[in-house]
Amino acid sequence: MRHISDTERRARLGRRHGLAPALRLPDPEAATRAMTVLHATEPATVYLALHARVDGLRVEDVDRVLYDDRTLVKQLAMRRTLFVFPRDLLPAAWGSASARVATALSARLAKEAVQAGLTDDGAAWLARARAATLAHLAAAGALTAAELREQVPALAGRLDTALGKPYGGSFPLAPRILGQLAVEGHIVRGHNAGSWWTSRPRWTLMRSWLGDLPAALPEGAGYAALVGRWLATFGPGTVEDLQWWLGSTKGAVRSALAEVRAVEVTLDGGTTGWVLPEDVDEVPATEPWAALLPVLDPTVMGWKSRDFYLAGHGPALFDRNGNAGTTAWWDGRVVGCWVQDPDGVVEVRLLEEVPAEGRALLEVEAQRLTEWLQGRRVSTVYPSPAMKEPR
Repeated sequence: MRHISDTERRARLGRRHGLAPALRLPDPEAATRAMTVLHATEPATVYLALHARVDGLRVEDVDRVLYDDRTLVKQLAMRRTLFVFPRDLLPAAWGSASARVATALSARLAKEAVQAGLTDDGAAWLARARAATLAHLAAAGALTAAELREQVPALAGRLDTALGKPYGGSFPLAPRILGQLAVEGHIVRGHNAGSWWTSRPRWTLMRSWLGDLPAALPEGAGYAALVGRWLATFGPGTVEDLQWWLGSTKGAVRSALAEVRAVEVTLDGGTTGWVLPEDVDEVPATEPWAALLPVLDPTVMGWKSRDFYLAGHGPALFDRNGNAGTTAWWDGRVVGCWVQDPDGVVEVRLLEEVPAEGRALLEVEAQRLTEWLQGRRVSTVYPSPAMKEPR
């Protein structure tokens, strides 16, 4: 059985994720495909993740593929997370990861509506709200959430859940119902009414946004397509890595691995990983490289087991809920994070000793990112402990 060491895993990461300057990717579509999907929970992450991988990237280049060409599309999917998908991968998600989330969310929302006293039949209530929203969007076209709340009575109310408990409260209905329709693939976040670092989408029907829609793949085929793309990006990985990333079951993962004819390999630490059958050969190392990645970057969030590139820095770089803050990379390993000063200048904060060559290349990346941001300070709701550390 082939053995793939942590050193080689870092070499694969450097080559395939477009992070080494000599291996950056030609455009936003290529960079997104290289990563399978991009995290989009925070809108700025999409732009910053692409900037890290594409030389000469402009904000307009990302806007074009998202809103004009629509070759990249936002879709709620794995682990109830918003991602940017290559358009051709959407049917795989609709039939598998998104469908799984949609089932769970609809059951929860229907139950909470009954508990809150909004209805005696949660499923029927939700069906009416969904139908009213879709009918209004079909007639009125793209609308913001605020506009929909004003124009669709079913979206105007609030949901009181678990009152008196830390996780409870009174929440507006509109985000829950719009999120349900989005994960089902009926509606999509269209043109952004705000700036690139904010999220004010105009919701629109998916069929209006993309035209003729392909059918969702059957569940098994959908998971197999996602697993095949993931292995090309992140392989080798373990069953546990895939189960976490997909938000699925071990059974679904094992079936998908069999479908793509994945090959077992051994990893450092004695664990078993998987690669695509055409990906068994050794991957040589690149020249040492540096990179600065944003909050929730897909590279940082690609695996559940991260020791081969985090080297024990996880508690400093992730919040308590497992959300990654910014990261600074040297030669395939995370060595710190980055922040901005009051003037928007990017500063690297190291968590370990880095050779002079690495510090110099990290400074090059800091200057590159500072110039691209042009004084714009990008905030986040997921700052890591290292980012919050006073200096």
